[in-house]
Amino acid sequence: MSASAAGIAAHLRVVDAERQRRTELPGLLARVTELKAFQQRRFSHTYADLLASARYGAAARYFLAELYGPGDFTTRDAQFARVAPAIVRLFPDQVAETVAILAELHALSETLDTATALHLPTGPVAPIDYVRAWQATGRASDREHQIELTLRIAAQLDRITRLPMLRNALRLMRGPARAAGLAEVQRSLETGFDVFRAMKGAQEFIAMIDSRERALAASLFAAGRSDGDFSLAHALAGLAPTTADRA
Repeated sequence: MSASAAGIAAHLRVVDAERQRRTELPGLLARVTELKAFQQRRFSHTYADLLASARYGAAARYFLAELYGPGDFTTRDAQFARVAPAIVRLFPDQVAETVAILAELHALSETLDTATALHLPTGPVAPIDYVRAWQATGRASDREHQIELTLRIAAQLDRITRLPMLRNALRLMRGPARAAGLAEVQRSLETGFDVFRAMKGAQEFIAMIDSRERALAASLFAAGRSDGDFSLAHALAGLAPTTADRA
């Protein structure tokens, strides 16, 4: 197995272990699900302008669904894990590299989501719960790496859209991908390719994600225990404090 295939498989074993852990600890799966739903709402607020943009809306929705959504990616992950060598063998190098980055981000995000959810109360997540759980989890270097991987995926998608022959090669892979059990992987890659190509340049899009995610992380890690600090964190997250906030 190549290094890339081995890396994809290893990352997806981490994802599988996190899923198993959530089934074994009572209430953990529900808390992770609530956390993912909150993070999706946070993304929708933080990037409301991009989601409403004619130029960037499709790419923002792709990120929201593929990276931030609470959806069930079990089928896609099972395809990744089962045929990781086929991904590297069948798809062009740039596409296989994108899958490898996505697998690493997926593993890191699932690990951080589990760790953060352990510090959450049961039920819907209020902004103040999120701030406290984020701070209790810590792992600033992992949070930074999570942002870096997200930006790398965006940059990689932007890069490969500049190679017209690659889009044709990816389209030609539909039949072999379906035969190899990679239909969901193929769908995700084609969608990402098409929405980034439609932007006709993703530099501004990537820069906005970079600045906003880093600003949010800095605010959350710096937030103290005062109402003012929490209000700042809420504002950066695009979420106003609610009556559901816990003292």
